[in-house]
Amino acid sequence: MNNLKPINQIKIKKDQTVDSLIKELGSCGFNAGKLSRAVDIYEDMIKDKDCKIFFGLAGALVPAGMKNIIIDLIENNFIDIFVTTGANLTHDLIEALGNKHYQGTEKADDVKLNKKGINRIYNVFMKNDVYKSLEDFFNKNFDNLKDTKNIREFLFELGKLTPKDSILNTCYRKNIPIFCPAISDSGIGLMVWNNLVKNKQIQTNAFDDLKEILDLAWTCKKAGVVYIGGGTPKNYIQQAMQFTKGAYYGIQITLDREETGGSSGAKLKESISWGKLNEKAKFTNVTCDATIALPLVLASLKSRF
Repeated sequence: MNNLKPINQIKIKKDQTVDSLIKELGSCGFNAGKLSRAVDIYEDMIKDKDCKIFFGLAGALVPAGMKNIIIDLIENNFIDIFVTTGANLTHDLIEALGNKHYQGTEKADDVKLNKKGINRIYNVFMKNDVYKSLEDFFNKNFDNLKDTKNIREFLFELGKLTPKDSILNTCYRKNIPIFCPAISDSGIGLMVWNNLVKNKQIQTNAFDDLKEILDLAWTCKKAGVVYIGGGTPKNYIQQAMQFTKGAYYGIQITLDREETGGSSGAKLKESISWGKLNEKAKFTNVTCDATIALPLVLASLKSRF
């Protein structure tokens, strides 16, 4: 036991900063210590000029209020390659067009909500008629998107057309590539399909995107991976890492379990067996709701740069 660090019994100070608290958590047990280590690893990624940060964002975190967290991460150059779900991008565009998500309750009567035209995302409500503004936007702008050759280019052009207070437009302005391999599984996907059935044409070659992210992973000197949740965004990055020396840095924040054998809950250590994570990598898994952990990570990082 002589070589082990004692657990720090933290004491909160008046006017304590988020970063100082995160640093104190570094000598705590359980996921408090892991969260602190996650911020330290993220800091190392950012400081390593040879490292490209591949950021995977699962789920639908924009409805929960995480849009500006992602925008800040991009604006502060804490993300180099962004992989996400169609849901996050759809809700980002919905907000950019002036619509809102509302605090609700998971205990609501869903039959009544449906009759009122209200959609529920756990304890967040959204009016179903937001899709009218989404449909109008795509009907108006679809011709400006038709010359793209893949999903990544489509999202780049979409970002150009999207109002500034959005993830899409921020990625466009910062020239951050967005990959969304399952975009058809989203409101944006439905809007594209709605125009395709009107005999309009668009090219969204998913395999062209795959080649591009494989090239990005292959050509960077070092890769760092950040997974917020799991799902398609995580696995899309993971499979790109398989053809490299493996990521040198890794952070995963999720509540998913590993016992089911799915990628979402798989611990980062498992990636070493696949060659997706370098055997000498710095990495940690944080078991926590991302809507709690991610704002703390960003607040701490912004104090360090």
